[in-house]
Amino acid sequence: MTATVTPTGIVHLVDRTPQVSGTDMVAALVPPPQFADATFESYRADDAHPSQQEAKDALVAFSGGFVESGAKRGLFRRAPKAPDRKPGMYLDGGFGVGKTHLLAAIYHAMPARRKYFGSFIEYTALVGALGYQQTVQLFRGADLLCIDEFELDDPGDTMVMTRLLGELVASGTKLAATSNTPPNALGEGRFAAQDFLREISAMSASFETLRIDGVDFRQRAVDGHAVVLTAEEYESRVAAVAESGIASDDAFADLVAHLASVHPSRYIRLIDGLAEIGLRDVTVLTDQSAALRFVAFVDRAYDAQIPVRATGAPLDTVFGEEMLGGGYRKKYLRAVSRLIALTHS
Repeated sequence: MTATVTPTGIVHLVDRTPQVSGTDMVAALVPPPQFADATFESYRADDAHPSQQEAKDALVAFSGGFVESGAKRGLFRRAPKAPDRKPGMYLDGGFGVGKTHLLAAIYHAMPARRKYFGSFIEYTALVGALGYQQTVQLFRGADLLCIDEFELDDPGDTMVMTRLLGELVASGTKLAATSNTPPNALGEGRFAAQDFLREISAMSASFETLRIDGVDFRQRAVDGHAVVLTAEEYESRVAAVAESGIASDDAFADLVAHLASVHPSRYIRLIDGLAEIGLRDVTVLTDQSAALRFVAFVDRAYDAQIPVRATGAPLDTVFGEEMLGGGYRKKYLRAVSRLIALTHS
């Protein structure tokens, strides 16, 4: 038997130019490794926030499973069928309250022959790679479509996703989505949402919205700031990780510039195989397009649970006050929450 050799060493992400085919994109439409085994049973609702248990029970019913039988915890009864339930469930809530865990639990629990799980950007990228009609044909007849981090950042995405979801719902597909923004508020502060009110309202009508309150679990065990290393600590850490795995090492400005040349749908391949991400000389971002690309990069790093080590400005400060006060505020705050967690990993 040939022993498997674990790759080691240091790589530079700016040297990577990953390519992803439509087939690769479809194959990747499953829950990320962090949620590969997520179940309703492993979701621990916070008693201080009853909306968490209420959402869990509603989603168990939506998935055709069992709900806890009141006071007799540990005993389960089949969820009552709700014939008037909408075809989609929309999980709206703050950061780190377990929305993605619940979304993955739906995926795993629903006895579906054809089901898909992906981030919003993965679905829009698939349309870009395959074309709208081919994407519709691909998903037509699917039992379930799970959409994580639902965001409408431009009118084009609004039109594409509302048309796609509308056609799939008409053919019997169930939908489940997460976001930090209620479906009737998508697009607010980003573009002239009133011009697309009809499309947004039509999409919203397909979803039953569940509000989930709570405290960001990522910050329950860490302090409120990202860890910053000295240059010496950083070099030592990267070298140590490189002895047993692959560590990346890039200047922050160089990586941010490189992200502009790689489609966000390929960011997951950009970090493929990494044991740790290293960023030198972090600075505050001033360009919104660059900031949004970095958010997408952070999302993929968080999905893959790859620790981040950095020098320079704390990573929780890379989005300036002007950005945090704009229409993408919730996206930036989600990224900050994830960056704090990854630097403490």
